[in-house]
Amino acid sequence: MARLYDSRKRILVTGGAGFIGSHLIDRLLDQGHEVICLDNLFTGTKRNIDHLHGNPRFEFMRHDVTFPLYVEVDEIYNLACPASPVHYQHDPVQTTKTSVHGAINMLGLAKRLRCKIFQASTSEVYGDPSVHPQPESYWGNVNPIGTRSCYDEGKRCAETLFFDYHRQHGLEIKVARIFNTYGPRMHHADGRVVSNFIVQALSGRDITIYGDGSQTRSFCYVDDLVEGFLRLMATDEDVTGPVNLGNPREFTIAELAEQVVAMTGSGSKIVYEPLPQDDPKQRRPDIGLAKSTLGWEPSVQLEDGLVRTVDYFTDVLKTLQEA
Repeated sequence: MARLYDSRKRILVTGGAGFIGSHLIDRLLDQGHEVICLDNLFTGTKRNIDHLHGNPRFEFMRHDVTFPLYVEVDEIYNLACPASPVHYQHDPVQTTKTSVHGAINMLGLAKRLRCKIFQASTSEVYGDPSVHPQPESYWGNVNPIGTRSCYDEGKRCAETLFFDYHRQHGLEIKVARIFNTYGPRMHHADGRVVSNFIVQALSGRDITIYGDGSQTRSFCYVDDLVEGFLRLMATDEDVTGPVNLGNPREFTIAELAEQVVAMTGSGSKIVYEPLPQDDPKQRRPDIGLAKSTLGWEPSVQLEDGLVRTVDYFTDVLKTLQEA
């Protein structure tokens, strides 16, 4: 069972100005820790951390993890990497470098400091899975040369590096495989299905479904995910992961679109476009390990999380219109 933090720590969060990273930083600060937020602002934004400026325990550092970093910290959460197809396919070589070189640099820092390090991996390591739901023991079905490969294979290689540093150097590691996550602070133009549908519905544009809408996803609210991060990081040294963190409740993409239309009261039509290459047909985590090891499972229902996310995007679109 996870143990609580017993003292204030100085914690580095790479990708801290991003969607998930900024929520993690909020929780760490609430626990009384000092936090260094590292981000090159490629997909992260200062808007996500504006509310933290003036907090004496918060520090922002603009830096790219593909370059070495020299700081003194007690723990590291490595979240730096574009996570949506629109962003990671924009510069696929840099995406792979961020996952691989970034992991090497952060692992090197953790090795020098002899500190615990967390890797935000992804359900994309399972590719288009032939096993459903996906347990951590499944090795995946990934195309190594497709348009999504820069992200999928970069994250797979990062996991390899983490476990080799653990075996070769005795480094304490924690690896989480993140499934589809949504909530406030998602980028309005990141191309992910939840943000896409909500922005299209609120703007009165057609809602675009790629494929026939029968493909499935499992949507985890960001607060639940961050709780999983903290519990995994607080486990004993022999718990390395990888651990699936996601919501096992499965929805079709068509069901999600219909729910967003109903929730926003939008007159948007649903239109269909061809399915992108290597887009998974099914994605749902087996969270048995997270339940047994962390005592964790999601608590926020999709309906409740979508309400909060719609409210957030309503404000974002209003701000963009006024700008």
